[in-house]
Amino acid sequence: MAVLLRNVTNSIWHAFAALHQEQDGLVNKTKLKVLTANIATLVDLYGVERGLDHFRSTATLNFEHFKFYLAQEVFSCLPNTLTLAELRNHEAKIDEICWLVCRQKYTSQRESSIYPEESIYKLFRIFCMFSDLVVRSDGNCQVLMHSSEAVQIVQQLLNLLGLDYEAEKKYEYLVNSDLTYRFEQFLSLVEFREVREGTFECIESLYEAIYIKDIIKKGYLLRRGYLLPTLREYWFVLQPCELSYYKTPHLKELCGSICLDSNCMVKPFMSPSGKHDKVQRFIITSGERNFELAAHDHRSRMQWIAALQLAITYSAGKEGFQRDLTARRRQQRDATKQKRREEELERSTHMQEVEEAKVQLAREKMARVAAETQAKELEAIAREDSRRVAELEDMKLTLEKLLMEETQAKRDEEIVRALQARVLSDEWEKRSELEQLQEEQRVLLEQERQKRMEFEVKQKEKELQLKEAEKRLKELEDERQKLDIELKLSRCKIKQSEETKEMLEARLQTMQPPSREGSRVRRALSFMPSTRERQTTGADTEKRGSSIRRSDKIISTKINH
Repeated sequence: MAVLLRNVTNSIWHAFAALHQEQDGLVNKTKLKVLTANIATLVDLYGVERGLDHFRSTATLNFEHFKFYLAQEVFSCLPNTLTLAELRNHEAKIDEICWLVCRQKYTSQRESSIYPEESIYKLFRIFCMFSDLVVRSDGNCQVLMHSSEAVQIVQQLLNLLGLDYEAEKKYEYLVNSDLTYRFEQFLSLVEFREVREGTFECIESLYEAIYIKDIIKKGYLLRRGYLLPTLREYWFVLQPCELSYYKTPHLKELCGSICLDSNCMVKPFMSPSGKHDKVQRFIITSGERNFELAAHDHRSRMQWIAALQLAITYSAGKEGFQRDLTARRRQQRDATKQKRREEELERSTHMQEVEEAKVQLAREKMARVAAETQAKELEAIAREDSRRVAELEDMKLTLEKLLMEETQAKRDEEIVRALQARVLSDEWEKRSELEQLQEEQRVLLEQERQKRMEFEVKQKEKELQLKEAEKRLKELEDERQKLDIELKLSRCKIKQSEETKEMLEARLQTMQPPSREGSRVRRALSFMPSTRERQTTGADTEKRGSSIRRSDKIISTKINH
């Protein structure tokens, strides 16, 4: 029975974990025989533990191998026609056996625990229902509870204690976290040391009413009696397989129960007279019997009808209401994890694509720089080729010009030859004279070639003379500048001498007494030295300028020539 094995796997793991002393995840077969025999005895199987000696060749087993053995030898012998109540009965017995094996680990080692052993056992069953079997990276298994499941249990316990969950700030980290808890950590989480009064009763209520008995809904309803057609109020408790009713909410005295299966139906009931009743009635049809119930208002009736339809749906299955909700939450968590992994994978893929794009962009930049460099080189080569093409074009034009001149010379030569031929035909007798004339022409050509060579030599000499003339011109220019400077200096000296002379004459006139004879003029003695330095006159400067102009004219004539 795969459903029963799936429901008790977590409790079996706790018993298995209590049997192995080391942390390698292996248990000796002799220890597992006792646990296997007890589990098999609960389902009326005997001697199953002896098959462990022949199962695998090792003396120890890990949990996966032990679980596979139980599935093949114990749980596969159960029929698939077991009802939900029978499955719950087997599940409770197996959980109790597993708790007897592992209880010492969680009771004796927790001396400071505020809960008695019975409350810890109930929390153990609650933990096994809402936890998951996780395979670690080293291959060993471990039963862990997700923080979202722990939040629900803590919230319901606080509500049963009459505390405000929203005000308890110390549990906020559980809401959006992805933590997991072992059973001993879960016990520490639900130990409300500051509020001990009523904690045991809350755990009992949580264990009996919500999780283990799989109660879908409970509350007051009115039921029509069999003998007296009157409505009487009872406390109803709805489970997937039955609807029980008690006199009080303490569930002390059971007054009756209504079995629920897939053949049951529930529907609203209207009064035959069509009058509006004070209560809202509905009918449950189970086989050939009808049960008439009533709620105090329309909203309560609709809630009960929906809850009854849900119970009828779960009565045909092998999973209970709470386990189905747990499975759905687990699937939702797995889907969320899968979505998160896909998003992380997509994010990492995107980051990798971005990095690859950056690398590709860097490569493209390098390629662009290389292409630009190559383009510049090609542009320089193109400019060089253009320059060479231009030079070749100039050379081509020069060659074409020479070719035209040669062609014209050939034409002239052909004309001359034609004239010569005509002259030869006319004056054959003058052949010798023409030959002599030809010889003279050859000599003239040779002389012309010789003259050309001489002209080239003369041209080189003239170039040398031109360079010497340019050098001489530069020297003359420098000399002219020096002469200009000397001329300016001489003019300044002449001007200075004239000013000095005028000053001396004025001084002499002041010093000389007035002459009695106005017509007689005496010559004053000159204080200027008789051996005055020779001043450069304008005539000398003019001569030098004319000499420079003649030199420039000679040089320009040579250059033009």
